[in-house]
Amino acid sequence: MYAGCPILWASKLQTLYALSSTEAEYYSLSTALRQTIPIMELAKEMKNKGFNIGSTVPRVHCEVFEDNSGALEIATIHKTRPRTKHMNVQMHHFRHHVDTGEISIHPIDTDDQPADMLSKSVPVNKLIKFRRFIMGW
Repeated sequence: MYAGCPILWASKLQTLYALSSTEAEYYSLSTALRQTIPIMELAKEMKNKGFNIGSTVPRVHCEVFEDNSGALEIATIHKTRPRTKHMNVQMHHFRHHVDTGEISIHPIDTDDQPADMLSKSVPVNKLIKFRRFIMGW
């Protein structure tokens, strides 16, 4: 989101097979950041060239919210685990941005995860709540 408005969102089937929900969530996190990082780089380049991009924050920063504790740990603590050592290295592309502080990954309760409206069936009251949040209403 930028200035309270969504600029990028998508819902699609994963192209990789995951052996656990943690792995599936981590793949989703990686895929989302693969789209977000170029937008962050573009915003930084525009600021460096003197464009007023309407930001009051002196730096570009991305906050990502993850409701799977396993995926959250894999993304923030870089160590190999027996159950995740098979994961492809290409999924770890965003770790440098996490290490430098450009991207921060925060836990979010499953009941408050607006992305769920794009990936699963949710009750009408949650759908309305998430729609309002995403649309900035």
